[in-house]
Amino acid sequence: MLIAVPGMLDAGGVTRVRSIIDDAAWIDGNATSGHQSALAKQNVQLPEASAEAREAGALVLDALTISAEFVAAALPAKVYPPLFSRYAPGDAFANHVDAAVRLRRGSDFRVRSDLSATLFLEPPDAYDGGELVIEDLFGEQRIKLAAGDLVLYPASSVHRVAPITRGRRVAAFFWIQSMVRDDGARRILFDLDRSVQDVAGRLGADADVTIRLTGTYHNLLRRWVDA
Repeated sequence: MLIAVPGMLDAGGVTRVRSIIDDAAWIDGNATSGHQSALAKQNVQLPEASAEAREAGALVLDALTISAEFVAAALPAKVYPPLFSRYAPGDAFANHVDAAVRLRRGSDFRVRSDLSATLFLEPPDAYDGGELVIEDLFGEQRIKLAAGDLVLYPASSVHRVAPITRGRRVAAFFWIQSMVRDDGARRILFDLDRSVQDVAGRLGADADVTIRLTGTYHNLLRRWVDA
């Protein structure tokens, strides 16, 4: 399931995050790479334990908690604290698959990576290249969203960041352990949730059909959830 969440951060939120991270000390992006990624990755990122990464990451996490669309799509149980990357001309991240488990260094915080997320923090017309390219059953999906927009996709998918040829690409990225591990089940629940919201908007939250659909949603969630 590949889902875009527009306006995950509003313009003010993007400005606040960028004011925190832009002048920070960036390091080689392979500081957090596994063996496969280290062979494929060329970029810089904020040190995970830096004050700037933690402050900016907290702003992103706060935005996630109030996004109904993110919660409906991801059904998050745990979210790995956001990391921040920057790509300059010549930088890229070749095809790779994200690690199944992410362990935060220096802690026992562990996340099963059901979903990967990229939050774009640079306007798309400010750089050339830099698309997030995800391979799925329908072929390659090339994604380059507005600053503040988020894309969710299965962490199990083969994906890459296309080479930058002009400007720079700045983004946050992180992983989500969902309460519902199966991607197909999450897709059904997300579609049903949108249908419930649509029916409630047209007929009212107390309409019989809204109540029945809501009950069906929660009964399916009870069947599939691993809380």
